[in-house]
This record gives sequence, C-alpha cells and structure tokens, in this order.
Amino acid sequence: MREILEAVAAGELSAAEAEAELRGYARTEAGRFDAAREDRTGIPEAVLAEGKTPEETAAMTAGAVETTGRALVTRADDDAVDACRQRLAEEAPEATIERDARARTLVVQAPTFEPPELDATVGVVTAGTSDAEAAGEAAVVAREMGATVERIDDVGVAGIARLFDRLADLRETDVLIVAAGREGALPTVVAGLVDVPLIGLPVSTGYGAGGEGEAALSGMLQSCTPLTVVNVDAGFTAGSQAGLVARSISEARASEGAETDGSR
Repeated sequence: MREILEAVAAGELSAAEAEAELRGYARTEAGRFDAAREDRTGIPEAVLAEGKTPEETAAMTAGAVETTGRALVTRADDDAVDACRQRLAEEAPEATIERDARARTLVVQAPTFEPPELDATVGVVTAGTSDAEAAGEAAVVAREMGATVERIDDVGVAGIARLFDRLADLRETDVLIVAAGREGALPTVVAGLVDVPLIGLPVSTGYGAGGEGEAALSGMLQSCTPLTVVNVDAGFTAGSQAGLVARSISEARASEGAETDGSR
C-alpha cells in the first residue's frame, strides 16, 4: 500500500489507478469497472454498451483505459462509439481505437499497453454471412486474450461441399467456435470431423417455429457429437471460453519447450 501511495504522491499513478490497485475496481460516474478481472480470471473486463447511455458507455470506457490500458466495448452502436471517441479525444488522445461495426465492438489501447500473446489458434467458423455479428464478437474477444484468430466463413450444411473444402484448415486450429442459426446443424457436423475442442455458438437467425436461435440452441444441446454450447448470440462468452482453452494450450507448449531445451 505504501508503494501505491508514494506513486500517487509522485504523480506516477492517478487516483483511479490507485483505487484499482487497492480495491480491484475503479469508480466512474457510470458505475464501477472491474479492473482486476483479467488478472483474476484471464478474461478482460468488457463494457456492455447495450442498455447504457452513450455517455455512460464513454465514462466506463475511459475508466477502463486509465486503469488497465485497454477497453473492450461490446454491443456498441454508432452513438456509443461517437461518445467514446469524443471522450477519449480529451482524456486519452494517444490511444488507438479499433471499431468492428459488424461485430459492434470497440477496442481501445493506450500506447503503453502490451497485448497478450498466446501460442495457440482459435478458428471462428460461420455457417453463413448472417452469423457474422455474433461470430465477430467472439473473434474480437479471443484475439484480445492473445490468441491467433482464423476466420472460416460461409461453410454451412446447406452447401456442405464448402465445408469439406476447408476441412484441412479446421483441423489445424487448436480450438473452434462454430456459429450457426436456423437449425444449428453445423457445429454437430464439424465436431464429428475434427479432434479439437469445439464451442457451438447458436445465432438468432431463422424465423417461424424455433426461430430467434431457439432451434439452433436446442439442436446444439442435443448434439450427438461432443461439443460445448453457449447461449444464443453469446459471442463474448464463446470467445472467452476459447481464449481460456487457447491459454492452457499455449502454457502447455511453453512448458514442453522449456523441458525440451533443458534436456539438451
């Protein structure tokens, strides 16, 4: 604690950074930001813009950058993005801002932030173009956790030859996220063809009976091939789970490499 107080006195830490160090969270006018989540769980804290005003989203985003060096914003519309840009222009003008409009994500990094790097690849697969929003959110999260992300798009079972064309690429990944709407068949098919962990991501495409992702979720839960399933459109959860698997694989490879070097 003394070191933190001395750093504040010396101007090396802001009050928000000191509070984050001491409490594990920082207070903003829009609520508390869990600055310790990544250290505690391996998953970066995200600012969910949906349900917040643009100003509240901007306040949380600025607080995230100040205390952790990075902000990950999900479900961000144009108004939320504009509010974040305006506030960051005043409080963190040197930060880089990357927006994925399709995935509705915003990633902000301070110049001093050092992104994690994992020796593992997450494949993010879509059945069709309509699944790109949820899949894109998952891809951003996995990437921000340090994994290499490979996108394999538009390989749905309605034209299954498209899947077979990419089968070798699927098998080269370390973990897969497979997004599908309608009846959600693609994750089941892929899981029967690869030997890597697979996370099914049901998407709210489709209509009529079982629409809005209900049939896709039920189909994946009833899959006869081994896979894990997240909730409908839960790209953040799918990306987080894949990132944790990728981290374990990366750590195992690092350990194996160290043992090999030591035996020489």
